[in-house]
Amino acid sequence: MSIVYLNGEFMPASNASISPLDRGFLFADGVYEVIPVYQGRLLRLEDHLQRLDHSLEGIRLEKPLDRLQWKTILTELVNKNGGGDMSIYLQITRGVAARDHAFPTHIPPTVFVMTNPLKPVADDILKRGISAICVDDIRWKYCHIKSIALLPNILLRQQAVDKGAMEAILVRDGLITEGAASNVFVVKENILTTPPKGSFLLPGITRDLVIELAKENDISVLETDISLFDLQTADEIWLTSSTREVIPVTLLDGKPVDSGAPGAMWSKIAQLYRSYKQDIITSVETV
Repeated sequence: MSIVYLNGEFMPASNASISPLDRGFLFADGVYEVIPVYQGRLLRLEDHLQRLDHSLEGIRLEKPLDRLQWKTILTELVNKNGGGDMSIYLQITRGVAARDHAFPTHIPPTVFVMTNPLKPVADDILKRGISAICVDDIRWKYCHIKSIALLPNILLRQQAVDKGAMEAILVRDGLITEGAASNVFVVKENILTTPPKGSFLLPGITRDLVIELAKENDISVLETDISLFDLQTADEIWLTSSTREVIPVTLLDGKPVDSGAPGAMWSKIAQLYRSYKQDIITSVETV
């Protein structure tokens, strides 16, 4: 039985319970974060906590814990669940109060953290790439907040699943924003491009790491608008996320991306990412 953290206590997951009056349940009034862990080492913890702070600020919810408290709790939770490879899911809601749209006052937030096994993407999937479809971005205007209100993302992802694809790539006013649960990169003429940060996409930690690795290894990177045409005529398309890392898209809307096989630049970045992870695993620091 896995161990979770809930409002100051570690306990078996089966013992954890939250009031039905919690605003996270009633209104999806909360934010979350997902942090990958490799061999007990938390990947870019400081970056994840900074993004969490920005999400909390975005919904006007006071930070329940400081950085040192978070690090202590998350490290202990990883250890209690046996270390190894896993992902941490943490969620903060505005807490329990009578149902009213206005913010309640003087109530503590609900803080919940759990871990899930982190399984690498299968080698055969990486060798052949995945299928994706393009869909209209129906979400709200504050996608930079990692909100627990994910119903639009769920509906968009399900459109992809219904068509036998793994991910939906979202299009707003003719421009690519991100995937339903990922950031998007394209390669054209040996230039790596990804949409710029803004209110219409989540500032992905893996996204930033890929940009960092590319620049360190003399790969040209642009953070600029990507049109639907740019996507459809790309030499390579990648999706990035904390739990799936960097995945090549080789089929878009039923049509092959370039040759229909993962590209050379993806292979290079994937190897650089693996090396970076290995450095984290063998380092002394856990952040």
